[in-house]
Amino acid sequence: MSVLNSKLHVFMASSEITPFAKSGGLGDVLGSLPYVLQNIGLRVSLVMPAYRSVIRGDYSPEDTGIRFSIPVSNKKVEAILLKMRTNSDIPLYFIRADRYFDRDQLYGTPDNEYGDNAERFIFFSRAVLEVLKFDPPQILHAHDWQSALSIVFVKAQPHLYPVISTTKTLFTIHNLGYQGIFWDKDWHLLNLDKKFFTFRYLEFYNKINFLKGGVVFADAINTVSPTYAEEIKTKEYGFGLEGVFQERRKDLTGILNGADYNVWSPETDIFIKEKFSVKNFAGKKACKADLQRIFNLPRDANIPVIGMVSRLVEQKGFDLLEEMFSKLLVRNIQFVLLGSGENKYQEFFYNMAKKYPEKISVRIAFIESLAHSLIAGSDLFLMPSRYEPGGLTQIYSLRYGTVPVVRATGGLKDTVKEFNFDTRQGNGFVFDAYKAKNLLLAIDRALNCFINHKDYWNIIMKNGMQADYSWERSARAYHALYRKILAEK
Repeated sequence: MSVLNSKLHVFMASSEITPFAKSGGLGDVLGSLPYVLQNIGLRVSLVMPAYRSVIRGDYSPEDTGIRFSIPVSNKKVEAILLKMRTNSDIPLYFIRADRYFDRDQLYGTPDNEYGDNAERFIFFSRAVLEVLKFDPPQILHAHDWQSALSIVFVKAQPHLYPVISTTKTLFTIHNLGYQGIFWDKDWHLLNLDKKFFTFRYLEFYNKINFLKGGVVFADAINTVSPTYAEEIKTKEYGFGLEGVFQERRKDLTGILNGADYNVWSPETDIFIKEKFSVKNFAGKKACKADLQRIFNLPRDANIPVIGMVSRLVEQKGFDLLEEMFSKLLVRNIQFVLLGSGENKYQEFFYNMAKKYPEKISVRIAFIESLAHSLIAGSDLFLMPSRYEPGGLTQIYSLRYGTVPVVRATGGLKDTVKEFNFDTRQGNGFVFDAYKAKNLLLAIDRALNCFINHKDYWNIIMKNGMQADYSWERSARAYHALYRKILAEK
């Protein structure tokens, strides 16, 4: 056996991998974690769909010449296997089937999901297992509902996949709010015995639940923060699956997402106006002035800038923000927002920006370079989420000395602690109960500190900038989990 093949081999399946495809944190995680795992001694392979962004982008994956037919209901759909190697020499496989993946968006339009998403990701999950046959791993690590069925198929139909039938499986839940739930008439697409359409397996209130299948069949399950792993066992956060998580609590863990400090660091960031560090954050003033210029706001170092980079959806706390926004605008602040999402929130902030052009500026889009400028130049970073499985942007903001104001939930609770003026410990401002008045009180505490207690504000900035939420720490936790899975019979 070669030295390479003696390493623990993990094959990750995901519908998103940055920079090839991204709609949120899932893509970021898959764009960072595999490389750190490889650096600490594992062998990692990746597989994802060949979206339009891949086949028409600047990536030029090679056609392997391998073709396979995937059963979907009573038909066979051909898949073409593409491959490339990343800069870290990780093999990355793309499953090409243009009828499913050559589209403008990953999952649908802003208003509606694609009507054939069940079929698309049934196909993808089956195709994943065909790819694994060529290089069987010790661990199949599937992410979110789009690849959950790869675990279901290999566990429920091992006779179809004898080469990988003993492969251990880990299923990671990045956001339980998205489960892949489809009507029961789609069952024929799975080619599974009807016995699996029961409450013990994939059935969920007379519908098919892809994510539930991954949870039920995986050898182990994890979420992207320790607090979220506890929260999903409760009715408030379980989205109807809390009973399943309670049953599998011994196999459920939480590993906090990490930050790629090669990309997100004010000391090296290529997108910001002036670099800075915890030892000398004078350059942050230049970043703030540049942010005010970019967003066409008055350049004033003394006005606190509140920033947000987010999907505009209720989960992210925009209903609270909308409720208290007129009260917030009484304060002497500037508010900058980058993101897109539900039309009602887009229109609300567009209208507010028109009404208060010297206080509010909005970009309905996601532009990576602008996200860096916003996080580096803001004074406060707002994340009032109803729930937040892991969160990455609050970790980025800490690194840039941009003080987060967050709700105590999920990964936000694990990374942001209320500043204590007596002990000088803490790195942000936190509220608990999901109420608009509590959000406003937290913002007011932060504004009071920024305006009246600069010495303490600098301490908060330093506390955040010195924190270590690197991917290496998270990768070692995943390595330990893989070894535990392999050790269990």
